[in-house]
Amino acid sequence: MTRFVQFLGQAIAYSLFAVAVGYFSTRPAYTHYDPDKAVIKLSFSHAGQHVEECRRLTQDELNRLPPNMRRPTECLRARVSLLVEAEMDGQLIYREELAPSGLASDGTSTVYRKFPVGAGQHHLVVRLRDSRRTSGFDYEKSADIMLQPQQNFVIDFRPELGGFLFL
Repeated sequence: MTRFVQFLGQAIAYSLFAVAVGYFSTRPAYTHYDPDKAVIKLSFSHAGQHVEECRRLTQDELNRLPPNMRRPTECLRARVSLLVEAEMDGQLIYREELAPSGLASDGTSTVYRKFPVGAGQHHLVVRLRDSRRTSGFDYEKSADIMLQPQQNFVIDFRPELGGFLFL
């Protein structure tokens, strides 16, 4: 009889646990963003130009180097920080200077930001400076976009495809 009571107690405990897991898997309902809003995601990795121009080595300098180290140019590894701006309907929504990654500051700069915005028609402008220049931007793209509620609108950057991509 005690064995039966143990099995019955165990079955009741497992059933209560399963009901609790089932309930909490659907309740309380969690909403990341307001259902009437869309989300603009700015996401890319890109390496800026080198901090200094590469220097061409003279023949004498090349001759002094070991044969396995002879490269015609010498470049510092460090890269410039990227300056990224995003503007929507004439209002600046994002501006940041992104430092390069890596111990020698020679890696890519990465950005991943989300902007919940109201659905509807918007004018979007994104800009990027990845060079040593002190003013202006190297890449810029603007477009009139129509966002639906709960839409994910992605801004990517591919220099080989001409710059910013709106997906």
